[in-house]
Amino acid sequence: MPAFRPRYLLALTTVLALTTGGTATAVSAQDSPSAALREVMFVGNNWDGTADVIESSGDFARIGRVNVIPDKAERLAEIDADPIKWIYFTAIRNSVGEGHDQFVDDMYSTPDGRSMVVSRPSFADVVSIDLTTGRINWRFPVAGYRADHMAVSPDGTRVAVSASTAGKVHVLDIGTGKELGSFATGDKPHENIFTKDGKYIWNMAIGDVTTSLDDPAWDWTKGDRHITVVDAATFKQVKVIDMRSRLDAIGLKDFSDAVRPAVFSPDESRLYFQVSFFNGFLEYDVAADRITRVKTLPKNPATSEDRTTWVNDSRHHGISMNPSGTKLCVAGTMDDYATVVDRATLQQGPLVTAAKPYWATVSGDGKDCVISESGADKVTAIDFTTGEKTASVPVGDHPQRVRLAHVPADWTGPSAG
Repeated sequence: MPAFRPRYLLALTTVLALTTGGTATAVSAQDSPSAALREVMFVGNNWDGTADVIESSGDFARIGRVNVIPDKAERLAEIDADPIKWIYFTAIRNSVGEGHDQFVDDMYSTPDGRSMVVSRPSFADVVSIDLTTGRINWRFPVAGYRADHMAVSPDGTRVAVSASTAGKVHVLDIGTGKELGSFATGDKPHENIFTKDGKYIWNMAIGDVTTSLDDPAWDWTKGDRHITVVDAATFKQVKVIDMRSRLDAIGLKDFSDAVRPAVFSPDESRLYFQVSFFNGFLEYDVAADRITRVKTLPKNPATSEDRTTWVNDSRHHGISMNPSGTKLCVAGTMDDYATVVDRATLQQGPLVTAAKPYWATVSGDGKDCVISESGADKVTAIDFTTGEKTASVPVGDHPQRVRLAHVPADWTGPSAG
């Protein structure tokens, strides 16, 4: 990278507050029968530019590692040649990247297990990487200057990726990288969720999360934050949900309406979601269109109450649910713990110490909550039944997203790249 360029200073200052988020994609199945597959988990090491492949349950042992930036030199040369791209690239490093480049946000496997599809925030793109050779199959540059969270359709053929600085979501064919459609969102689209029937996509726009205007009195400066629901076939808007009025209706006027990670109940009648600055989560009744319960989780006394010190306006970032829908698992990011919560009573279990846990998902066998400890470079499993830690495995630098995936049964890592 070149040294900092004074002539870019003003423009860089302007865009420092304009970057946020991250998301991933996947690839389509082939016409011929696929070889035997092995269920695994992908762990995106954001600052490394790698993805670790680990067992999906049990001891979660590491199987292999994939370099998701084999084209790094080419991309950096491209960025260096374009002043605006360079400004955004540097802005991402200095704001949401906490001084680091963001090379992997989200990732999925293709249905045939042959490739990994990855969103790369700093490179503003989505790529498909061949898991045998380590080479790039296709690359899709997103609109704007940053790629964010992704979601894959239930049939595995489509991937939705947030273009966080462009206020839109692209939907791609997972096998070819061809854009099938797109739709507009609020400011800084973040989380994407396909409904289990594949008919709808929910996108959560979180607004500006890199400014220092974090006091509730300045909440209005954070931009247009709402949930956009679209038809996944036509990409036409079906519904817009602004949580501001729903929060106000239950007296939570000082709460942010920026919806962060979220998870549906198995029947999709309830949505459980986190919001900026809050140590806990909320329950939303989809049919009634109202917030029905609020769960406040413990604060860590060692956590500063200065909101400007919390990473990207997060306090808690990461929530998952066991397959039966009886337990939730919450990553208490800035409070350095994770905990399992009974869905019926909202009673939390033990607070499991964790270093800046950034994500929560479910193991392949459904028994454990799996969190990424971005502050300790490891992945940790917590038993949904007991609430106790069962395993930890070291991974790369600053793990964030963790996703269930599949690879060929005999896979141990790419042969090149």
